[in-house]
Parts: sequence; C-alpha cells; structure tokens
Amino acid sequence: MAPLVPVTARGEATRQRLLRAAEEEFAVRGFHVASVSSVTSRAGVGQGTFYLYFRTKEEIFVTLVRDIGHKLQEHMQAALAAEPARAAQAAMQVFVDFVCADAGLYRIVQEAQFVDVSVFREFHERVARDFGGALATRDRHDGPAVATTEVLAWALLGIGQAMGMKSAGGGQSAVPARASIEALVGRLLASRSQEPTR
Repeated sequence: MAPLVPVTARGEATRQRLLRAAEEEFAVRGFHVASVSSVTSRAGVGQGTFYLYFRTKEEIFVTLVRDIGHKLQEHMQAALAAEPARAAQAAMQVFVDFVCADAGLYRIVQEAQFVDVSVFREFHERVARDFGGALATRDRHDGPAVATTEVLAWALLGIGQAMGMKSAGGGQSAVPARASIEALVGRLLASRSQEPTR
C-alpha cells in the first residue's frame, strides 16, 4: 500500500512533527507501550490529524525505521566519499557512532524485529551493503582480498552492534575511541588479505 503523502509544505511539516514525536515516544516507551494518542499529544496535534499521514501505529514505526536507515546510509556514504583509502574504518566509525550516540534510535531499530521483521532485515541489509561498498572501495585502493566481502561486511555490522550494546546509555563518552576502531578494522582487513586460498 502506498504511503499517504502530504500535498503542501505545511502538511509535510506536520508529518515531520509526527515522525519526531513518534521517534521520541518509541525511543523512550517502546513500540508496544507508545500509542497513537501519546504520539499526537507529544506532537501537539489532534489524534485525527495522525490519520491524514499514517494509517496505523505500525506504519509510522516502519516509516521511522526506514528514515533512520536512510539517514545512516547518507552519513556512511559521505564518510566513504571523504576517506576512500580508509573506507572500511570510516564506515565502521559512522556506524559505531550511530549505535552508541543515541541508544533510543537504535532501540527503535532493534525493536523492529518484533514489529515488522522485513523492515528490520531491510535496515541491516542496507548497512551490510554499505560495509560491502566500503570494503570494495578499499580493495580498489589496496588490491583484492581473499575473504568474501559479504561475510566481512556482516561481521563488521555485528561488531558495531556489540559495541553499541556495551555502550548503551553511556552517550558519546562510551563511544570507543577512533584509534580502537582503526586498530580493530585494520586487524580484520589484514587477516582478510592473508587468508589462505583453497
């Protein structure tokens, strides 16, 4: 089913206000406790207004997870473009910063597996593709590596998630130091290029 799309700038502003309010509600209260009424109350609009932009609470949640994914992808792509020689490290830094900096946002992404597993998979497949792109950029710079790009891309995603769980709620002070991420990714890439052929 096609999303409900506002036709005016004012309508788009209201839709964005609802999305911001939903983000705050889902981040703090979780999907199952938050309600359409709590979202509209936080947004400062009537409950009927919600249904001009979203059919259900599930729809706004899925839209929010996709929006979070698009924003993360934009940051990862910008990092890759800025530092192609360090593409994998730059992508990992962006992902770890995202996971660690705002536990509420990542809680929303994680909760998606219980609300709409397809959007949960879509989010993580997009991140893995971005890691794969970072590894391909590095390979163009340093020569091909032996281990499969896809496996290492998913491994980087998992490591980033684990760092986020360790740092959950700690804010920026809990984000691993850039040097630690550089060293970790460097070791993975070094072992990747030394893997024996079969």
